[in-house]
Amino acid sequence: MKPYLSIVAASRNDNHGGDLNQRMEVFLRGLYHQLGRHQLATEIIIVEWNPPADKPRLSDTLPKPPQGNPVTLRIITVPKSIHEQYETGKILPLFQMTAKNVGIRRAKAPFILCTNIDLLFSDKLIDLLAKQKLQKGTYYRCNRCDIPKDINYEATIPELLKFARKNILQRLGKNRLYPNFNGQSKLWYHNIFTLGIVFVIAKLKRLMESAETTMIESADTWACGDFTLMHRDDWEQIQGYFELDAYSIHIDSLALFAALGQGIRQKILAPELCTYHISHQSGWELQDPMKKIKFDLKMPMLDWNTAHDACRHMYLQKEVLPINDKNWGFVDVNLEEATFNE
Repeated sequence: MKPYLSIVAASRNDNHGGDLNQRMEVFLRGLYHQLGRHQLATEIIIVEWNPPADKPRLSDTLPKPPQGNPVTLRIITVPKSIHEQYETGKILPLFQMTAKNVGIRRAKAPFILCTNIDLLFSDKLIDLLAKQKLQKGTYYRCNRCDIPKDINYEATIPELLKFARKNILQRLGKNRLYPNFNGQSKLWYHNIFTLGIVFVIAKLKRLMESAETTMIESADTWACGDFTLMHRDDWEQIQGYFELDAYSIHIDSLALFAALGQGIRQKILAPELCTYHISHQSGWELQDPMKKIKFDLKMPMLDWNTAHDACRHMYLQKEVLPINDKNWGFVDVNLEEATFNE
């Protein structure tokens, strides 16, 4: 059966952030359970980038789809020889966004979701995907809710989702009712009185600013690497993520503005249609200031001011910056693949 949805993520067996294998296992168990409940034909593509020579391969360690499940698991390997082409590869073991491009270009479904391997998806979010009413010409964004890393990995998926709903540490993402107004307060998502006040403020702000400024401010770039979903033709139109020899921060934001500049509309989903991110010690958002400073000094990366200027340019000039070539995602390279439950 041809899949309706391709879910693309990147990883390697290096225990990034601690408990990586357990987080990946929960990610897959959650999708098998939820997609199986709806019998939604889906392929999950894990791009294994630069696998460590002294560790088992992901195809040997990750849980496979149960028999009769509508999910196919594909594990595509990008070898060390490709990784070594990058100067920054000496200090960065995985190029996350380029790895996702590898998955995008090899996806078989009409709609492609780029995400990460330490997430659970809310049931209501999966319910929406299962309706199969996604639209070409629209990219979909949802809030990311961070939850404690000390979860019970042996619990069932319904138990884990119940824990996640009750233990949100912080919420990243715009409120769809007033996306041009930044804020993370829980009151701005759930309190009707406060929501009304902020809605009026956001409306006044739109009236005082240009349409271009409102659109730029409304782009939901917060944690967008965790959930960006659009039609495969739209991904092709923006040539996926920019393949930079650098740490992945802000590259996901550039993709959103490339899409906006090409007339692809943004749709922010309701707060309850969210992902739950299992926190870990290497997560950039939750690092303390000293760790962030040391990390920034060590790692080549895009400065936000530079990224913001590039985003604004792509939106206003309606062009995708010519960074990738026609072979983006190494589409011209025959890569090793292991497939399960096809």
